[in-house]
Amino acid sequence: MKEAHLALVDYLHFLQVERQLAENTITSYKRDLTDYLNFLSDNGVASIDAITRREILAYLQKMKDIGKSTRTISRSISSIRSFHQFLLREKVASGDPTVHLEMPKIEQKLPDILSMTEIDLLIDAPNRETLQGKRDYALLEILYGTGMRVSELLNLNLSDIHLTMGFVRVFGKGGKERIIPLGRKAIEGCTIYIEEARSKFIGKSTTPVEALFLNMRGTRLTRQGCWRILKQYAYEAGLSKELTPHILRHSFATHLIENGADLRAVQEMLGHSDISTTQIYTQVSRSRLKEVYTQFHPRA
Repeated sequence: MKEAHLALVDYLHFLQVERQLAENTITSYKRDLTDYLNFLSDNGVASIDAITRREILAYLQKMKDIGKSTRTISRSISSIRSFHQFLLREKVASGDPTVHLEMPKIEQKLPDILSMTEIDLLIDAPNRETLQGKRDYALLEILYGTGMRVSELLNLNLSDIHLTMGFVRVFGKGGKERIIPLGRKAIEGCTIYIEEARSKFIGKSTTPVEALFLNMRGTRLTRQGCWRILKQYAYEAGLSKELTPHILRHSFATHLIENGADLRAVQEMLGHSDISTTQIYTQVSRSRLKEVYTQFHPRA
């Protein structure tokens, strides 16, 4: 199966250069397909053209047997199908064994969100008298106020945020650019952080620092650092939920829709390529309305 592993290198290069997928997405493809090809090799498949639907089904059964979730298996099928289509298109293979391969039905789990009261408790937790508190308050206001992904937040540069005009420029999956408006409190928090605190994080460094959010060493804040910040303030705010950056993104979208925002506008701000991805938040909103009704209506 050496040819298949060589073809995988070409395929990953295609994803990076031609399709311009994000690095994390390419890493997922690589992990999925390397595991798949190793399984085929271990089971005596000698060449690309020897791969049949039966071998693919055997691989998927193995994933199920070791306890992989339906969502993980579905993602793996997508990776395998896309890879075989590439092999056929590039004439590396004479056929596509994934034809008629069905996706398992995924049970859609409604995302966890914070209530508006919990959001207020979280964002008010930082001590804004300190440098770190000024930074963290701005960070929380931006995360919740824009619904951007944590990777997008951490990749923000000072030049991406336009406080006078009231918007931030974000580069999402595949390098796609979008503009997200900033609310009054996010503008206020970022203004104070940039004017009063950010330069103190840089310290005596003479090297220009582009990153908007910095750690105590004056370098770009990391994903781990951001998670620690969230966990710290979730604890201080007395929140019982396991808080992640994505919960703030889910909360942003749900609260907008609950208050009457247009679904297409929310899709644009979240950077979803398909509106069906955004529609999950209408279900969350309906679910929450039902909970409120059941809890408070005297005849519920």
